Amino acid sequence: MKPQSTVQSIQLPDGRVITLETGLMARQADGAVLLSMGDTRLLATVVSAKEAKEDVDFMPLTVDYQEKFASTGKIPGSFHAEILPDALAGLAASAALAVSNVPFNGPISEVRVARIDGEFVINPSRSALETADMDLMVAATLENVMMVEGEAKECSEQDLAQAILVAHNAIKDQCRVQLELRAAVGATPRAYLHERSDDKLRHAVESFCYDKVYNVAKSGAPKHERSAGFRQVLEDFIASLGEGAEVDKFLVKKYFHDVEYSAMRNMILDEERRLDGRRLDEVRPIWCEAGFLPATHGSALFTRGETQSLTSVTLGSKEDEQMIDGAVISGYNNFLLHYNFPSFSTGETRPNRGPGRREVGHGNLAMRALKQVLPPQEECPYTIRIVSDILESNGSSSMATVCAGTLALMDAGVQIKGPVSGIAMGLITDGNRFKVLSDILGDEDHLGDMDFKLTGTAKGITACQMDIKIDGLPYEVLLQALTQASAGRAHILGEMNKALSKPREDYRPHVPRITQITIDREFIGAIIGPGGKIIQEIQRETASTISIEEKGEQGIVQIYTADKAGMDKAVARIRGIAAKPEMGAVYSGKVKSIMPFGAFVEFMPGKDGLLHISEIRWERIETMDGVFTEGQEIQVKLVEVDPKTGKFRLSAKALLPRPEGMPERGPRPDRGPRPERGPRPDRGPRPEGGEARAEQQDGTEGDA
Repeated sequence: MKPQSTVQSIQLPDGRVITLETGLMARQADGAVLLSMGDTRLLATVVSAKEAKEDVDFMPLTVDYQEKFASTGKIPGSFHAEILPDALAGLAASAALAVSNVPFNGPISEVRVARIDGEFVINPSRSALETADMDLMVAATLENVMMVEGEAKECSEQDLAQAILVAHNAIKDQCRVQLELRAAVGATPRAYLHERSDDKLRHAVESFCYDKVYNVAKSGAPKHERSAGFRQVLEDFIASLGEGAEVDKFLVKKYFHDVEYSAMRNMILDEERRLDGRRLDEVRPIWCEAGFLPATHGSALFTRGETQSLTSVTLGSKEDEQMIDGAVISGYNNFLLHYNFPSFSTGETRPNRGPGRREVGHGNLAMRALKQVLPPQEECPYTIRIVSDILESNGSSSMATVCAGTLALMDAGVQIKGPVSGIAMGLITDGNRFKVLSDILGDEDHLGDMDFKLTGTAKGITACQMDIKIDGLPYEVLLQALTQASAGRAHILGEMNKALSKPREDYRPHVPRITQITIDREFIGAIIGPGGKIIQEIQRETASTISIEEKGEQGIVQIYTADKAGMDKAVARIRGIAAKPEMGAVYSGKVKSIMPFGAFVEFMPGKDGLLHISEIRWERIETMDGVFTEGQEIQVKLVEVDPKTGKFRLSAKALLPRPEGMPERGPRPDRGPRPERGPRPDRGPRPEGGEARAEQQDGTEGDA
């Protein structure tokens, strides 16, 4: 018998409906909700340990999100889904927590907001999203925005703020429905309080350490010197307890962290002074150099304060594209960005493992920021790979990657639309006062209330990522952060321009050359040839790699060579095969055969035309003997295409100046020779026998 379930519905602004159902599936989990939207289904489950581990001062949380190929009826390589499930996952997970007894300060939800044809749309379809100029994911509670991440085609700060507001309004409705679902199932969160405390020890730590920590924070010392100063204060406190005293190190460290938190924040709120001595809106000193690695296709070293990125650009062929075959996303990616964060960048000795959360998240943000300014593929057919190695880190390393990536792209000669800079904004508040910080340090991120990364050109924003750690971000504070970030980005762009202000005119000499040609689809087979004979021959003779992709009624041909000479030769061969004869165009042709009435000339690969004896020179030619040799290259002009037979008629004399005083005799260059009715006394009889028949078969006329 089917179990009884509880269902609640959410209506999106455009009338589409999302349903949340609990009690039907995964009933042994602490909470389980089935989310449905159209043909899309998400099952979210939550399980929590009943007892917390001793002396754990953080929330040990694991979140798994999986997209099943079978859920879309897909064997890898099949079709795309229209409803994107990633924008529904946060809602499903929050609903599962809401109907469980797991302690939870939600509900929350998330939506995708995109601007399509000037209008903001919540959770658009995949096909509609392809035309969007803004694409953001926003998460929030009923009251406050918590997270923003996305990309835009150089939007304004006001547009970004408006998109967040539109998203939050939709999220509020989803949060209210979750509260109704919780009430319907009667869920009550269990009590959760396991932390030990010692008020006497807390007071002792605060009394001994606060002023000393405040002075270290105020000193403006570099990162490692400041950290050493904080450690010394902690060691001095432990020593003050007396030799042999029993010390609860877990609680001491916890309370000391609280002191660091309070001292740093109070210093900023009271004195508007930063840990490194900067003003609130001041960007750290910058120095950068483009072309730092001479053997790469492009490179840059970007340093801002104690954060440094060494970034390289490599340009490859279509064969280097990344194939993507996910449950809802398939295709090829010709722009890759890899972000590496080795342990030495922070002076640590931990082993370097595979990519983690930081590498994936920071790399994805930098990739979003830079892809908005890449030239169209027809202008830059390369597969582009950027690698950022963080050599030093004290905050904003992903933004250093964006800046170094921009310089490296320009150094490589990639004609980007405009340089992109990035900055990370912070926030310190006590609930009444708000201080927005530009270009935050690692400690200001860790001890602060916001990490808001913004990237963009001089024209507008290309990507953003915001995490809020407090309940409530007033709209006016958001606008202040956006305005302050805009000024910071402009300053950083100015510093970057000192190293390189625009893309280099050409690629470096050792960069392989790629050219992309668009041809009519009908010529694809001719270029490939029987069994690939023609394309293999071209690749062998020009030392090139050639790929052809059919798109609609066109063929996209990419030619990849190691030098310009090979490129020019390969392009000429392919253009010759795929070109259509053009009336009035001049061609370099090769004499294929010589007849008494003229010569047949191959003026394009596989295309012959008749060069009649009357069209060779302005002067009269009595015989073809000695005029040409087979294989000789000559310049000809296409003067006529027979509308019935499709045969081509060529002229050489049309390219020569007419001798002074010579009347224009014979056929007009743009129409070919006129037919004649019989021999003239001054010219002798017309050719007879086989010659006459050959003329008639080839559609030629008599002498002029």
